[in-house]
Amino acid sequence: MKILTARLLVLGAPLLFLGCATVAPPQPPSLDLPKPPTDLRAVRKGDRVILTWTVPTVTTDRQAARNLGPTRICRGLGELKECGTPIGKTPGRLSSGKSGRKIADSYDDTLLPEMQNDPSSFLTYAVEVPNPNGRSAGLSNQVRVSLARVMPPPADFQARVTGRGIELSWKSEIPAGSAQPGAHYEVRVNRRALDGSGQTIVGQVPAGGEQGITDTSIEWEKTYEYRAETVTVIDQANKAPLEVEGDDTPAVKVYADDVFPPAVPSGLQAVFSGPGQKPFIDLVWAPVTDIDLAGYNVYRSEDETAPVKLNSEPLKTPAYRDSSVSSRKQYAYSVTSVDLRGNESARSEPASESVP
Repeated sequence: MKILTARLLVLGAPLLFLGCATVAPPQPPSLDLPKPPTDLRAVRKGDRVILTWTVPTVTTDRQAARNLGPTRICRGLGELKECGTPIGKTPGRLSSGKSGRKIADSYDDTLLPEMQNDPSSFLTYAVEVPNPNGRSAGLSNQVRVSLARVMPPPADFQARVTGRGIELSWKSEIPAGSAQPGAHYEVRVNRRALDGSGQTIVGQVPAGGEQGITDTSIEWEKTYEYRAETVTVIDQANKAPLEVEGDDTPAVKVYADDVFPPAVPSGLQAVFSGPGQKPFIDLVWAPVTDIDLAGYNVYRSEDETAPVKLNSEPLKTPAYRDSSVSSRKQYAYSVTSVDLRGNESARSEPASESVP
């Protein structure tokens, strides 16, 4: 009986040892402080500053940040040491709790006219995301915005469809006494296709007076929206110029309907060849350089009859051989150009040739 008891005690010893090994040391309680955002961005458009950032999903001790307090919007001159009195707040958002999913937040600030007095000065922004108890782990990354004065958008902004593209025109005057040292002003025209493609800068020219540009990079049979803005360009020593966008003009919508024929061919020549072979007349002319050119049509008349088209499909090259000619007749030829949408030019100056 004593031997059996000893054996049970020996067998039970490892079990007691293993049970003690699974006990983890106690963890300190979580401070529940949301990790500060690191992707704060600021974009200035006219008097508005648009701030965007990603809502924290974890705390500083790597726990899920599920409940957040109202985000504080911080602003000041120079580097911010703390938020101080926030200029605004956004409601606390709930983290998704799902790995990889991001939630965006944003805030719009308005710059008063008296703040826009120095192109060399900057305003600094940061955000502070607290927990529901109002405690935070500090400020986000900080971003700067120029305090240069912006100019009003161009006046009388118009768009017109022409054979070369969309012709855009406007009037741009800088109000007297509003220019600032170290800055100059340019007009930028932006285009957006209504088929869903992104915004494109059509062109940018120095501001002043009646101006215009032609957008030749369009695709025909599409609808576009155009806007113009006055951009303040600030010179920076040893750095690329800084640009601050002003407000946009109202959008001008244009349907690029191609009803414009290509250029009329020129330089048409007709030359007869016949001795020792079947007679023919060769035609050559100067090529048309329109980018949407589909080809050429050749017309012939004889004895002052109405011109008749000789080719069934547009010719791809500026040359044609007429082999259906007869002796002792005179022929008059003319040529037209045709674009990809079937618009046909007027006929060229005629060229005549006789067959002996």
